[in-house]
Amino acid sequence: MNANARITISCTDRVGLVSDICGRLFDIGTNLGPTSFAITDGTAKFETTCELPESCPVAECTTALRELTLENADIRVEQIAAAPELTSAPGATHMIECAGIDQPGLIARLSEIFIEYNANIVSLAASATDEKDARIYTTRFAVAITPERASNCLATLANTAGSMRLVFKFDEL
Repeated sequence: MNANARITISCTDRVGLVSDICGRLFDIGTNLGPTSFAITDGTAKFETTCELPESCPVAECTTALRELTLENADIRVEQIAAAPELTSAPGATHMIECAGIDQPGLIARLSEIFIEYNANIVSLAASATDEKDARIYTTRFAVAITPERASNCLATLANTAGSMRLVFKFDEL
């Protein structure tokens, strides 16, 4: 997901609060990303990064959320930059890209391989897009791999990516 907005709502807690907020965000076509909710001393705090549809810019999203019945509400909707495209990184020897259907633990599984080969991740960028009926997750690593370990590291990454049904590509820098 290429998040383009961060939404933060603080208000007095009540039954149905999360349902009302998420329902309103669904109604305007928002695609939620990482989301959290907690109550501290009677104050509820809802936070999410999300994709707003083109038909609902930040101002309209803010208006839609303010129409909810929220007591003592502080509602903030702010535009954020999407994850940057990763094309180079100082100190990296390889650019590695893995793309495929989103799945839990994807970055964890791939990044663990670098430990085995003493390879250092210099930079990482990940994003997701909706294509047909699937959420496609693309992860780009800029990595420093020593020359004597590079071919084995890349082969292990390719095998792991293949087992996860990911497309694997790399370029030497």
